[in-house]
Amino acid sequence: MANLKTIRDRIKSVKNTKKITEAMRLVAAAKVRRAQEQVTATRPFADRLAEVLYGLAERLKFESLDLPLLKKREVRTVGLLVVSGDRGLCGGYNNNIIRYAENRAKEIKAEGLNYKYVLVGRKATQYFQRREQPIDATYMNLEQIPTAPEAALIADELLSLFLSGTVDRIELVYTKFVSLISSRPVIQTLLPLDPQGLETPDDEIFRLTSQGGQFQVSREKVGTPMKSLPRDMIFEQDPAQILEALLPLYLNNQLLRALQESAASELAARMTAMNNASENASDLISSLTLTYNKARQAAITQEILEVSGGAEALNG
Repeated sequence: MANLKTIRDRIKSVKNTKKITEAMRLVAAAKVRRAQEQVTATRPFADRLAEVLYGLAERLKFESLDLPLLKKREVRTVGLLVVSGDRGLCGGYNNNIIRYAENRAKEIKAEGLNYKYVLVGRKATQYFQRREQPIDATYMNLEQIPTAPEAALIADELLSLFLSGTVDRIELVYTKFVSLISSRPVIQTLLPLDPQGLETPDDEIFRLTSQGGQFQVSREKVGTPMKSLPRDMIFEQDPAQILEALLPLYLNNQLLRALQESAASELAARMTAMNNASENASDLISSLTLTYNKARQAAITQEILEVSGGAEALNG
């Protein structure tokens, strides 16, 4: 009977664990929807800003632009902005981005250049601090759904590093959302900015839906073609000054989008991990229940045999 009690306790424990993993899966799914809503809400401003910058850059393309954020100089030190998560239980999300950033740092070092880290997320911060890597700034405990003020705070640090000459190029290492079961680390050069690179391919957003009780994601093209500014448009200020004022806003927006992509990737990874954990718990419960039933049947059979044996002994 002691063995039966142990199995019952184990089944109860696994069922409680399954309730937790299922709740975490549903919470992650709800936050993925919020991340999508945030991307959609910020898109009109981002599209309009990119359109204005594209028009200004086209208007000024025959002029020599001497703007600090566009100035390319000899690279001696590269700043690596690495975006990770603050928490675990999200599969290989954090390990993948950390390994990708570490490999990029090795490539930079092999080229004879120096590098500095700017780290977002507790996991990357703890990892690189333990290895005594050159870290300029860290940002932890940010909102799980990124906000514009947080992106602006990080962008200010990056601008300070670049404009002061501490770093000559800044690369962003983050996780691009592909689907609910797939994401991939990517590298994007943030500074210096390239005014001719403002015309990006059609953007996509993801929509989380459910069908047959299973979550799935669909993607939708939302990008709009860039339009040139009217030739008869008159500027109250020098277009170069307007471009200089708008470039930091564009940098903030690029950083916010990267944070949003990373957040969606982390939440999707956590949802997938918790879904797998729930399925494994169900399998384990089935296996334990089968073992319990066999042990219980064996115990009952043993008791029947003992009773029958005792009755035969009395009759004899």
